[in-house]
Amino acid sequence: MDPLRNGEFFGQTNETLDFGGLTFTDTEYTHSYVDWHYHENAYFTFLLQGNVTEGNKKEVYECTPGTLLYHCWEDSHYNIKPDVFTRGFHIEVSKDWFENHEILKDSIEGSINIKDPAIKLLTYQIFKETKLNDFHTELSVHQLLLCIFNQTNKHSQNPEKNPVWVRRINELLHESFTEKLNLTQLAQILDIHPMHLSRDFHKYFQCNLGEYIRKLKVNKSLDFLHNNNESLTDIALECGFSDQSHFIRCFRENIGITPLKYRNLLK
Repeated sequence: MDPLRNGEFFGQTNETLDFGGLTFTDTEYTHSYVDWHYHENAYFTFLLQGNVTEGNKKEVYECTPGTLLYHCWEDSHYNIKPDVFTRGFHIEVSKDWFENHEILKDSIEGSINIKDPAIKLLTYQIFKETKLNDFHTELSVHQLLLCIFNQTNKHSQNPEKNPVWVRRINELLHESFTEKLNLTQLAQILDIHPMHLSRDFHKYFQCNLGEYIRKLKVNKSLDFLHNNNESLTDIALECGFSDQSHFIRCFRENIGITPLKYRNLLK
């Protein structure tokens, strides 16, 4: 099994950018099946549009828009794509980049399906920066990627040692973020005191409850923005925002641009 070299992905790569040990590719997936293979560098796959199934030695991921996967170098996997337009954004990280930024390249092993909305939003910001591609892009993408590795390392360090309520509230919020949630009710479901929940949530999620829920809503909205038939008002309601203006405000706070400008970047 020969490795794919830097910047190589199966499909039609429409754009490639290189910034000091980082390679960014915007690729349309054209193969219905890609057999077991691996890449010489570690990389992130961020699915922008379409669907793809990816399997590795441990698990199988059903990837939809917004799915973020991390692959350690030489971690073998395969892909199956249905007959729909599918597009991925890749961030390839060289071993030199890890060394230059004093990050242990073996600190994260295998493949990971990253579900933290804060990390996903950082990745969307990197995608946005590569499309702007101005004088400040290189500085921005390095800074954003360091933030991603900082967050990812926190999640990969013995999550089983976290209190049970941390896993339970994460699952609960992912399932019900479009609903109106009450702190007292959440605490009752988790069987902890509301003060305990309020005090310790930031410790494990690096933001408060309201900020985390808004990040989940913004992440969900990105699933719909590739479809020009969906109005911003409809997307706002589907994702649990009170109205379109609330949606636009939260989107700009997390991504740095409006939903309409982001939709235009996808074209």
